[in-house]
Amino acid sequence: MRVIHIILMRDDYLQAALKIIDDPNILVNLVSLRVKQLRRGNRTLVESLEKLLPEDVALREIAEGKITYELATQQEIDAQRQRNASREHVVGNVRANAYGMPARPSVFQLH
Repeated sequence: MRVIHIILMRDDYLQAALKIIDDPNILVNLVSLRVKQLRRGNRTLVESLEKLLPEDVALREIAEGKITYELATQQEIDAQRQRNASREHVVGNVRANAYGMPARPSVFQLH
């Protein structure tokens, strides 16, 4: 069974962030990345007297211009894919050799 988590974000923060980043897909990805950072212990870039969810903090940071983004060019994306493919191959071979298994580079992925 699949569990779906519903996060209740404050609508006023969401609307303010959408004025800065009008593409919902980009906004979702940016908030997601920032929430991961906050949950790992990164400090917030905005102050609040109330206790906010990490999602709300990320939205406020975006709305207040504390967080920006830059889209990668196609050349940067291709270069990153090539680097990842070469790392997968190396890590796959190293793990396969360490455990005495045949190399299967497509099985191992770096995250």
